[in-house]
This record gives sequence, C-alpha cells and structure tokens, in this order.
Amino acid sequence: MEKTVFLKTGLTPEIEETLISFSKDWEAENSCWGYRRNSHADLEGRTIFLACEGGEIIGYLFGIHETADRDRSFMEKGTPFFDIEELYVVPEKRSKGIGKALFRYAEEELKKENEIILLSTATKNHKAILHFYLDELDMEFWSASLFKRIS
Repeated sequence: MEKTVFLKTGLTPEIEETLISFSKDWEAENSCWGYRRNSHADLEGRTIFLACEGGEIIGYLFGIHETADRDRSFMEKGTPFFDIEELYVVPEKRSKGIGKALFRYAEEELKKENEIILLSTATKNHKAILHFYLDELDMEFWSASLFKRIS
C-alpha cells in the first residue's frame, strides 16, 4: 500500500488542471445539490491542501481565510476562520481514511492562523456526510437548510 503524503500548496497550472478535472468528475457523480465544476476563478486565491500517493493527487481540500464580519452564535465579530469550500477524494480511494487524514492535516496547518473551521455541504447523502463531519471529525452542528418540493 502506498504512503499518502499531505501538503499545503499554491495554485500552479498543473494543480489547477487536476482539480478542475476532478471537479468535472464530481459534477458527473451528481451527488451534491447544484454542484458545478470549478473554473480558474473558483480556485484562484484559495489555500489548497492535497493528498498524494505515488506522486499523483488523489484528493484535495480548499478554501479561503476570512474574518467574521458580524457576531454569530458560535463566533464573535473579528474572529479569524477558514471556510472550507470543497473536500474531495477520488472514488477509488474513498472510505479509506484519506479524507479524514487530509482534513486533520489541514486543521493542524490552519490552527496557526484561524480559530474556527467552517464549511457547508450540499451532499444528497446527508446521513453519511453528517457522520463524517460530526462523528469522525468532531465538528459541531450549527444550522441546516431544508427543502421540500410541493409541486
């Protein structure tokens, strides 16, 4: 079994190409409400973390550093936080702990400059994603947006 290596990186043309390719695959999975593939603008200026095996990228997490512009129930105005926009692992490597390890790696790096990690998810498999984030990664539940089609 190959060793998984995690790293924090900037956006290079090669990384951009790979992440956009992965996002096309993710869009085709149709596993998230409204997910669309990334463009350069979606990646530009983001902090990117990679999971690699054998020199190949097998997963990524990216997001943006922000400062709270208002008080929230769990965060005061002025709090530095990191908003995770995407966490993705290639299908053949899922359920092997790579996403969890990638998150933990990012968490260690992010705690140097941030007090909170924030993320939203639009996955159609809410039970699995809530288990992953709440039970496996010890995140706290803050809010939910629900919908019901009535026509």
